[in-house]
Amino acid sequence: MAQTSPTGASTGTSTGAPAEDLPDGVATAELFASGKASAVELLDEAIARADRVNPEINAIIGRLDDSARRAAERLDAARDAGEADGSLAGVPFLTKDLTCTTEGQPYHAGNAALKEAGHTASSTAHLAAMFAELGLVNFGRTNTPEFGLTITTEPLAYGPAANPWNTGHSTGGSSGGSAGAVAGGIVPIAHANDGGGSIRVPAANCGLFGLKPNRGRVSLGPDSGDGWAGFSVDGVVSRSVRDSARVLDGISRPWPGDPYWAPPPSGTFESAAGREPPSLRIGLCIHSDWGPVEPECIGAVEDAGRLLESLSHQVDYSAPDEMFHEDFFEHFRTIISACNVVMLAGIEAAVGRPMARVDTEGDTWALMEIGRKVTGAQYVSAVEWCHAWTRRLADWWNDHDVLVSPIMTEPPPRLGELRNPETGRGRLNDLLQFTPQWNVAGQPAMSVPLGWTAGGLPVGVQFVGPHASEEMLLSLAGQLELAAPWAGRTPPVWAGTG
Repeated sequence: MAQTSPTGASTGTSTGAPAEDLPDGVATAELFASGKASAVELLDEAIARADRVNPEINAIIGRLDDSARRAAERLDAARDAGEADGSLAGVPFLTKDLTCTTEGQPYHAGNAALKEAGHTASSTAHLAAMFAELGLVNFGRTNTPEFGLTITTEPLAYGPAANPWNTGHSTGGSSGGSAGAVAGGIVPIAHANDGGGSIRVPAANCGLFGLKPNRGRVSLGPDSGDGWAGFSVDGVVSRSVRDSARVLDGISRPWPGDPYWAPPPSGTFESAAGREPPSLRIGLCIHSDWGPVEPECIGAVEDAGRLLESLSHQVDYSAPDEMFHEDFFEHFRTIISACNVVMLAGIEAAVGRPMARVDTEGDTWALMEIGRKVTGAQYVSAVEWCHAWTRRLADWWNDHDVLVSPIMTEPPPRLGELRNPETGRGRLNDLLQFTPQWNVAGQPAMSVPLGWTAGGLPVGVQFVGPHASEEMLLSLAGQLELAAPWAGRTPPVWAGTG
């Protein structure tokens, strides 16, 4: 693997094309701020990159070139007038076609009915406003499974997103289009969100860094107070740790009307990513009570443990007793199925008619059918169970600082495996055993690209911290990025010019 700087510039040999032709977001913002590149020039280059590789990976399903060009021109004029603002001003960006809406722009959430209706968003999400305040130039919407309900991005409405490392394999989901676009070199950063692993799984499948922030860290307003009873949270996928940290600094503030918010950090998340962490007490979890784990995923965690020991951290094999509770998925499914019935009612209002079975994919409709049978009392009981389980789970952090585990039980699956009508649901259960716990608990968790299969596919490693511990996790991620750099390693499908 190449020895690289945190900017992604290669300082040695790498797999695939050289990465120095796509600096990370922080370095790109410096190019703009210094006058070495205009926002329009940076946008034109990103558009050219998208044109080169998106036909092969299908990461972007809707282009916003015209509105992006207007935004870039405004940034250039502001900079020339000495009024430029935004810590990532001029950086080309993409938003996932799920939740992060901008009034008047197309919004389909991977659903064919919304696509056919030409549906546009009726409001601008606080998150979209914060991305704009950072100066990010959004020029497209990325592919997502229908309503973000699975961990592979293969919607019938738009077709599958292909993994740049091997186009026969999944990018993961539900932020698979964003991960494919970043991994393929179109943009350095892209929006993602996570209700059961949807930042971490695509990051793991595509060799990226992905941090799921703490519950309440990022506002879901104005249209939602919390998503899936607080399970869902927004963030980004990126190639460098500092990019994710800088974005989190820009999007982690409470908005009026938010039902709750996470405790503020002691400083900036970006400064945390740049400082050495103290010696941490780290537990490794390599087995699941719910099913087998592939040796390459176990090996990635154990290799990470050895790396952590070499960095003076205290490592043992340990995990919370409650992590694989036999009743967990029953309550998780109760909550998300009921929430998606409410979501479907919103879709019906948007298209102006009732939704029928033919308007959704089979798995989506099956989940809706489950949700329609959930009573109010059952929903409240499931939420209360999750709260009690979270408190029991939290006891483990009295003796540890970080939990390290696989992201999935296997390397990236082949496209089609999770969409098979006879076996797909079982395969989903086989794979998703390490990530949804931390959505229910609300704790921050990150995928770090530390592992690779013998065939060259990425294998991410998960790091979980206690409540509101993003600073500690980012500090650890920054240390790992320097010790085992990954940004100079690029896939066979790469949008660069090298």
